[in-house]
Parts: sequence; structure tokens; C-alpha cells
Amino acid sequence: MKRISLIIGDLLVLYFALFLALIIRYGSEFGKFAEQHLTPFSIIFIIWLIVFYVAGLYDPKRLRNNIEFLKTLLLAIAVNAILAMLFFYLVPYFGITPKTNLFVFLAIFTILEIIWRRSFNRFTLSLQTKTKIALVGSGKAADEISEFIKENPQLGYKLAIRLKSEISSFPFKTTDDWKKIVEENGVNLIVIPQNLKNEPHAAKIFYGLMALNVEIVDITSFYESIFKKIPLDEVGEEWFLDEIIGKERIYGGVKRIIETVLALVLFIVLLPVEIIVAVLVKLSSTGPAIYKQVRVGLNRKEFVIYKFRTMKVNEKHSWPGEDDKRITLVGKFLRRTHLDELPQLLNIIKGDISFVGPRPDFVDFYKDLERKIPHYSVRTLVRPGVTGWAQTNYPITASLEQTRERLAYDLYYIKNHSAAMDIAIIAKTIKVLFTAQGL
Repeated sequence: MKRISLIIGDLLVLYFALFLALIIRYGSEFGKFAEQHLTPFSIIFIIWLIVFYVAGLYDPKRLRNNIEFLKTLLLAIAVNAILAMLFFYLVPYFGITPKTNLFVFLAIFTILEIIWRRSFNRFTLSLQTKTKIALVGSGKAADEISEFIKENPQLGYKLAIRLKSEISSFPFKTTDDWKKIVEENGVNLIVIPQNLKNEPHAAKIFYGLMALNVEIVDITSFYESIFKKIPLDEVGEEWFLDEIIGKERIYGGVKRIIETVLALVLFIVLLPVEIIVAVLVKLSSTGPAIYKQVRVGLNRKEFVIYKFRTMKVNEKHSWPGEDDKRITLVGKFLRRTHLDELPQLLNIIKGDISFVGPRPDFVDFYKDLERKIPHYSVRTLVRPGVTGWAQTNYPITASLEQTRERLAYDLYYIKNHSAAMDIAIIAKTIKVLFTAQGL
């Protein structure tokens, strides 16, 4: 509802700013020019909303009145201003090049949008009814949840009480004890370790609270809902059997057909760019333009991935460093712009990888990580991708611990992947490209 309200509010501010700008420019005669401006600006407004989405301005976690939010909003407006200017000067179909009108509109919209967004953030924070949580558990996931709730009050949660002991050592061993906790702290939601659901005594206690309209949820599910990743320390083999097995079958086939057609079209359209990049790579250093590397794909099958070479030849792969001297000058540019990924369109056509999925590992890395990180092989249950949920939410991994963290995002994608999620990841990837972040 917050997202819908924000989109509707942004649209109203956009059109109000446009009509206000026309009134300032033309006075009582603004009606003569309104129709001329309405259609092209409506097209621009759709683009603007997409940019706002990509920038994260509809993400509930970012809806707070701090300097970071203001900087993001102003940057998105600046990008939209450039897109609007390009639109009017590169698409002469509408017969207008509104220099002054566009400037006046941008000034009015920026002021109104800042007022609207700050007011919305303040209003929703003050009016929303907090869900008061009783958090049970002493593990890492519980600690992260506790800290996150305290730092993000705009999400509507409040930590009413934290119980760190195990259920067996609690002084509250009856349903009546827990009813007292619920009533004294106004608790609406109890978050418990997943294993407590399987303990008969604990299950009976929490079952008795249902009459109080108190929701009981396990830490794994709650953690997943707020962080959009899976808490690795909280899940066991039974979780994978319940949540992961069979997730790829229905959507995978349709996705494969669409991606093959799209990759073929993109490969043909971008062929001139690919030829230019190949020439630049050849001229920059000795070696082939196309780099071939064996990677681990779907169901642990090995395949050859294609990329434009960005490093000197005969260099063994290792964890990337801050200033990797193996990367060529052209290679740095290709990595920054992600143009080195273009040959992977061939891999998509062949069915080795998808547009969206977990990052495909080097064979030696995969074998090493499979031994060191529990459940790491689960990543291969879906086709790997050029981009993915982990790539857009977590930086390039440079250590074993960071790889564990990235696996948490990969597992979330494997459990929840769908057409809508893939589209959202592609949109987020566009944001990453524009903000020069690494995948």
C-alpha cells in the first residue's frame, strides 16, 4: 500500500508541477499549451517513475528522512532531467523543445517532490500501528533481526521484549506465563527458533496463544521476509527438502524459451559493439579477444563460458584484490561497464546460463567452496545467470565469509524465483550499471 500510495502521489505531483509551470509561463492562456505538452510529458513521466523504482525510491527500507534518501531523490531527478532533455531533442515528433518550460517544471517539481516525500515519510511513521515483537533466541540471526528492527522503525516493527535463553531454561513454562508477557508488553508477534515448533512442550504453549490473536512465526521465515535472504545458521536439511526441491520445474521451461529468443535478438543487434570491443581487446594486449573458462552450471555440469578478455593471459584465477594488476587498461573499462559480459549471450542461447541466476563458479573454486560451506551445492539446482539476486544485493566476494553471505541471497532466489522477481532483478541490475557498482 505504501508503494501504491507513493506512485499515485508522485504522479499527482508530476502533473501538478507541469500545470503550475504552464500557468507561470502563459498565465490565463495556459490551456492553449496544456494539450500540446500533456502527451509528451506523460511519456516522460512513465520513464521517470521507472527511474525512481530503479533508484530504490519505492523501497520501504529507504523511506526515511535522512541525507542518504535526499541524495538519492535528487540524483534520480537529475537523471530524469537529462532523459527529458534527450527525449525532446532526439524525438522531434511532438514539435516542442521546451527549454524554459522544462527548467521551470523541474524547479517546481523538485521542490514539491521533496516536500511530498518528506511529509509522506513523516506521516506514515507517525500514524502506522507498530507490530510489537517478542523475539526468542540467542543466535546470529536473532541478533541481526534485533538490530535491524531498531534501525528501521519505518517498517512498522518494534522490539517489545527479547528473550535470549533456550525454551528449556525459561522461567515462563506455561501458556499463562506467556499470556502475561503478551499482555504486559502488547505483543502482536512472537518470533521463535524453528526447532521450537518441533518441541511438543513449546508447541503446546504457543498454540495456547492463538486465542489472543498473536501470530507465531519462526526466525527463518521472519529473517527471510525482512532481509530477503536465508539465514544459513538457522536452516537444516529438512528445510531444503520442504522449500527448495521442485522449485525450478514449472517456471524453468518457459523462462528458457523466452531467454533464448531474447538473447539471439540482442546478439544480432549488438554485433557492431561486440566487434569493436573484440578489436580493442586484441590491440590492448597479447592473447585472444574471447576468454574461455570452464564453469560449473546446472546440476554441477561443467560448461565453457565466453567473456571478452580483461586480464593478461596465463594468469591463474584467484580472489580479486583492490588493485588487481592482472587487469588490462581496456579490461578495467570493460569490467566497469560490464561490456565484457556480452559474449555470454552465446551461453544463454546454448542453454548454459540464464539472464538471471546464481553466478557460475570456476571449477576449482566450486570444489573448494563445496567442501568448506554447508549446502553450497544447492546453488546448482537452478541455471546460473549473468546477473542475479546475490549479484545485485551483495558486492563481489573476496573472502570465504563473503561467499557465505552471498549464498544466503542465492538460496533466497532459488526458493522464491519467478518471472516478477527476474524482472525486478534486471531492473536493479540497470541501477547497478548506472551507479558503477560491481556485479
